[in-house]
Amino acid sequence: MTPAKKAAAKKAAAKKPAGKKAAAKQPAAKQAPARQAPARKPPQSMPYELGKWAHVYTRAPGEMRYWLIKSEPDVFSFDDLQRAPQQTTCWDSVRNTGARNFLRDGMKRGDRCFYYHSNADPSAIVGICEVVREGYPDHTAFDSTHPYFDADSDPATPTWYMVDVKAVQSLPRPVTLPAIKADPALAEMALIKVGRLSVVPVTAAEWQHLCALGGV
Repeated sequence: MTPAKKAAAKKAAAKKPAGKKAAAKQPAAKQAPARQAPARKPPQSMPYELGKWAHVYTRAPGEMRYWLIKSEPDVFSFDDLQRAPQQTTCWDSVRNTGARNFLRDGMKRGDRCFYYHSNADPSAIVGICEVVREGYPDHTAFDSTHPYFDADSDPATPTWYMVDVKAVQSLPRPVTLPAIKADPALAEMALIKVGRLSVVPVTAAEWQHLCALGGV
């Protein structure tokens, strides 16, 4: 082959695409150290000033708020509360975030609550109690033997809260749910609008009206 032909052949070979090769074996990459799970943050809530219950979380100095709390009478009745030591109990086992927010951030010491017997015949407001301890972590969420144990609730950053309530008095005349629903003055009650919640706010006007119906 002449020198000219050799040069032409070498030039043509240089233009050919390289064939596929097995990937060169690379040294094993160092395994990244296991990342620690980030610390849990306390449960957050929608900014209250943007929510429909914004008015519940703001109050004038010394202002009292009113609430309604529910319990099935065969679980813990108002009579049971009156028989409890110092007529006081913790209001535990609430596992709804809306109701939790009322307990944790809405209720204050000295607030008054209607005690409502739910799933009764008929369901009714039967008594009045007072908040005597403000929101604190619900210990039942950490008890694996408790019916309302929550494995995801961390004692370091609790999800669920409770308050302590003390019996004030029974209503001379229980105010039944049918009577409440039939009363135009109570048409906007949270008890009716969001019946699934076990803790709901009551306006001052609703409180006065219901007290009158109950003979207080």
